[in-house]
Amino acid sequence: MDTDAMDPPEPLDRLIAERACERLVVEFVRTLDLGEPGDVAELFTPDGVWVWAEGDRRIEGRDALRAYFGARPADRLSRRLCTNILVTLTSASTATASTYFTTYRVDGHTGGMLPPRLPVQVGHYEDRFRKVDGRWLLAERALFLDFGGPTERLEPAAPR
Repeated sequence: MDTDAMDPPEPLDRLIAERACERLVVEFVRTLDLGEPGDVAELFTPDGVWVWAEGDRRIEGRDALRAYFGARPADRLSRRLCTNILVTLTSASTATASTYFTTYRVDGHTGGMLPPRLPVQVGHYEDRFRKVDGRWLLAERALFLDFGGPTERLEPAAPR
């Protein structure tokens, strides 16, 4: 029997756990957009999983996650907006969450501000979290797309 699930956590413990999971959601998109994309692997458990609900994209384990996210084009400019983050603590060391997201991105970016564009993805994440050695991590992230399209590739700037 899972003794972890028997006693409800104290309100402060619940709040701290929920906030740690919310922070992971935000750290994930910030790392993809502004950091080294392969580093998102460190936000997952060692056996963590990234899966697209439709299709055959399933990446398992930190090394595979690092390679997958690290293969993102170096000239990609992206910004992800996350909202409606709803974390549910399922035990003292497990939680789930649902998060809406919108992704704006282009490839071929060489710097500077671009004119506005429509988002290339709108959907939601379904996450499972696990506390490992006192730290909350993503055990599984599933991506569900409601709207999606190709990533635009910018044309090289014309010489002056």
